[in-house]
Amino acid sequence: MVHNLLQCRHLVQKAVAAGAKALFLPEASDYVAPSAAETVSLVQPTSVSPFVLGLQASAKEYGLPISVGIHEPGRGGKVKNTLVWIDEHGQIKQRYQKLHLFDVDIPGGPTLKESNSVEKGMEIVKPFQTPVGNVGMLICFDLRFPEPSLSLRRQGAHVITYPSAFTVSTGIAHWSTLLRARAIETQSYVVAAAQVGSHNDKRTSYGHSMIVSPWGDVLAELGGEMKDEPEIAVGEIDLERLEKIRKEMPLLRRTDVYPEE
Repeated sequence: MVHNLLQCRHLVQKAVAAGAKALFLPEASDYVAPSAAETVSLVQPTSVSPFVLGLQASAKEYGLPISVGIHEPGRGGKVKNTLVWIDEHGQIKQRYQKLHLFDVDIPGGPTLKESNSVEKGMEIVKPFQTPVGNVGMLICFDLRFPEPSLSLRRQGAHVITYPSAFTVSTGIAHWSTLLRARAIETQSYVVAAAQVGSHNDKRTSYGHSMIVSPWGDVLAELGGEMKDEPEIAVGEIDLERLEKIRKEMPLLRRTDVYPEE
């Protein structure tokens, strides 16, 4: 976790140098453990986590809001996979707990059961105001389900986040397609900060962090190989363009035929 904090602090400095108004970091930025038991053993409350406290200090030092995926203690011997928003004063102002857990068994590919160690979330967090617009928070496997992002759009989201640690095989097949689909159908910006490279003998992440416009254009994308130092992708959130797209192509849902609730 010490190494991860140093990497994230380096990204904070890069974001500040680039003139960014906020920094979006990946899912599980604190650690990716090789087993469920180790995932649970490493977890700490945010109040004492050196990783979280270190990022809070950086946010305050540079006046830069940070969205970051972390682990928090859960119930029943499990952890929570959460996304927290640290404001420019270093305070945790928002917290979202991942709804959809990654339980898969792909022939010739990964076998992962996140529910062995992670407690599922139970609510969608209402979008909140930030320097880059109203942000709605989702995480990784949530990307495969359009309903949460559509709910966030109805509640006023301009930007939807998908911090992730996608597997390589599923990333190659679906990552870009799903991100663009969520952006197009919600007419929102999608920001997907992604882990990249090998974490341990059992896990390698796809990478390809991406920013997508409400029209589905890929505004920025990183690669799929680990570099000597961490990288950031920078893109402009143009709320005037977003409103223009929504006005010119209104997506009027037939809730008389298919109710939203």
